[in-house]
Amino acid sequence: MPENFGGYACVPYTHDHRSIELNDSWRESKKVQNLYFVTATFSQEAKPFFPSHANQYILAKFTNNDVIKDIEKHQQNKTSFVFYTDSEIFERNTNGTINFVSVYYLEYPKSDEDISDLAMVVSKNDRVHMATTNNMLSISSEPSKFAFPYGNNIVILEVSGQKGHQSVNKYCEQTRRNVCRKGITMNTLVGLSILEKLK
Repeated sequence: MPENFGGYACVPYTHDHRSIELNDSWRESKKVQNLYFVTATFSQEAKPFFPSHANQYILAKFTNNDVIKDIEKHQQNKTSFVFYTDSEIFERNTNGTINFVSVYYLEYPKSDEDISDLAMVVSKNDRVHMATTNNMLSISSEPSKFAFPYGNNIVILEVSGQKGHQSVNKYCEQTRRNVCRKGITMNTLVGLSILEKLK
């Protein structure tokens, strides 16, 4: 588990005591930089690995890995995801607020050359605010029967824009295709549409 980087925590929002308590705790916490209420759209390829996924999540951008203790304390049968940032590909100012976070996985371990090529392609898309490589941990009281084999090959893009989520989703899909044209097999895991900024 990385010590020097933060990452993203994606916890089901089930409108019960556990999710409300965690939401309130993270709003006050210094270890959580940003907090969002999101809807999640999982790809058909990812669904068999995470049959207990939720449709609505709290997405926390954290700076301290202690968030995992909070998730385990409020664990539920719907799957939570933690994406530890492995490296930052780039970050820049973009027009508009962040309204979409797209999570992908590479089918093969990421080489420096792959990441360099990926960065070159993604950086041409001016709505991508940040791109990172990540390692994924999934947490559920009812684990999946199938282990997800690409947890160390995660790529996350933060995307900004004024248009609707459907438009942004198409934009991200086009970005993914452009990366694949470079010979890097990158598949969508989940798209997170930001409905509300909580912090």
